[in-house]
Amino acid sequence: MQERNEYPPGVPCWVDSGEPDPPAAAEFYGGLFGWQMEERMPAEAPGNYIVASLQGREVAAVGSLPPEMPQQGAWNTYVCVESADGTAAKARDAGGTVVIEPFDVFEAGRMALLADPAGAMLCLWQPNQMIGARLVNEAGCWNWSDLRTSDPQGAREFYAAVFGWEASEIDAGPGIATLWRAPGYGDFLERTVDPEIRKRQKDVGAPPGFEDAIGWLVPLEHSTTPDAAPHWHVTFSVDDADATAARAAELGGEVALPPTDMPWVRLAVLRDPQGAEFTVSQFQPPE
Repeated sequence: MQERNEYPPGVPCWVDSGEPDPPAAAEFYGGLFGWQMEERMPAEAPGNYIVASLQGREVAAVGSLPPEMPQQGAWNTYVCVESADGTAAKARDAGGTVVIEPFDVFEAGRMALLADPAGAMLCLWQPNQMIGARLVNEAGCWNWSDLRTSDPQGAREFYAAVFGWEASEIDAGPGIATLWRAPGYGDFLERTVDPEIRKRQKDVGAPPGFEDAIGWLVPLEHSTTPDAAPHWHVTFSVDDADATAARAAELGGEVALPPTDMPWVRLAVLRDPQGAEFTVSQFQPPE
């Protein structure tokens, strides 16, 4: 079981989707992934924040969009930080924008919303009572977040300055892919979660350094949405990409990219009924 009780600073830790109609989105994702949904906003508070769980562990959430934002669904990624205020200042110094200044989310933690120099938005999360996703990388759980950008070189410089990330090129079969790495993350996983992580990855032929992987850097022209603005995109693990895509269509969603074989995975790109795009990925290592 890929359970998490802690995230080191600089590692993505949570995803949620802002939706015009959160209860309807909760019904869609509950039907798609088998999530159990629980409203977490106080009764007197405006809007919704509906947290999804699998096996009794928090995996993601859907919430209300601020009225001043475009009313279309979109997934958000959060990065764990020691200080939301300090990291927001770093982002500003590196050429980014602090879209929403750091603020406390009740007793759960402290967050901020950033935009990198190309405009891709990313949340900061300074945990208190809520660390982030408690279960990851299993069927129905969050797997990756990828930056899709029009300025890969600028992204390398910005995220290195803010989080210390490194971008590494790896052979991805038909071409070269760029992997985001948080140096030391593999040591953390080996110590706290998965003592066999390096051996297991070596056994299936993973490239050196893959234990530090936190996501991918994808030029927009190579993505499934080349005309989109720069953004962070989320991927969920599934046991069967074909069945999940078919189920999404039955629930009123859209199959933007039908199930397709790629190196290591079979994936499909889906959109929920309110427009939030995401990928589902079925792991299938090479023989």
